[in-house]
Amino acid sequence: MVRARRVLAGALLAGFALLTSAGAAAADDPSASPSPSASDGGAGPTEAGTTFRTATAIQQNQRATAGASTGDYLYWVFPADAGQRATVKATVTLPESATRHGVSTWQVDVYDGLRRRQACMYGHQTRKAAADASTVELSCVLRTVRAWSEPWADDPLPGSYYVRLTVVDLPSADLGQPVRTEVEVTAADKGGAHDVDGALSEPLVPGASSVQQTSGDASSGGESTTRVSLGSEPDDGWASGWWTDRWIWTVGGGVLGALAAVFGYSLTRGSGRPSRVPPGV
Repeated sequence: MVRARRVLAGALLAGFALLTSAGAAAADDPSASPSPSASDGGAGPTEAGTTFRTATAIQQNQRATAGASTGDYLYWVFPADAGQRATVKATVTLPESATRHGVSTWQVDVYDGLRRRQACMYGHQTRKAAADASTVELSCVLRTVRAWSEPWADDPLPGSYYVRLTVVDLPSADLGQPVRTEVEVTAADKGGAHDVDGALSEPLVPGASSVQQTSGDASSGGESTTRVSLGSEPDDGWASGWWTDRWIWTVGGGVLGALAAVFGYSLTRGSGRPSRVPPGV
């Protein structure tokens, strides 16, 4: 009896240790976070789009640069998958202070694949640059991307996200002056704490239809329509939608619950042997 209790207690402790270590391993597993690619920290695109449709595609952890004129609207587009919390950082190198006429205000905005403006949890989305400043740095930390949401909600969903950088206030005499811009997007994997039960059938990646000529009978038209993606997607593809680290906690919790039930039963069932009957009864 005592030995059985010790075995069950040891099993419970081992199961708890396995559960906690599995959770830590999932958090520290490099495959659970965006894996660095050859372009990480290296040179990315050297131009930016001027509209949503012409936005330059970039990947996470890739630094994009572009030259522009003060007053231009600059657009980039990057992918963000379920469970990721993206951070957008932008740096604008301003013209020489001697050529400027006053304070300028710069702003970075982020829109999802449906072109809904996404709120920043924190960061410096709008900043003023003094007349003698050489650079201005902006940042926006988005909410964690959800795998699914109600149609009426504006929650961030898997798909393309647009970055728009522009100046929103400056002396009119400074319009058209050359500037250099730099944009970088990073993302942290927030794991099962933000998982939901649903999943989108397709990520919100804008596309355009194009008609291609195909061989065949001319009477049948000989044309086919295909959808061309206007955004980008993660290097390792979009999440499958079913695996999350909640499975570790679910399975581990079930194992611990079963062990606890067996242990509790062993404490309450008694020795299982009939009591001794006194002689002569």
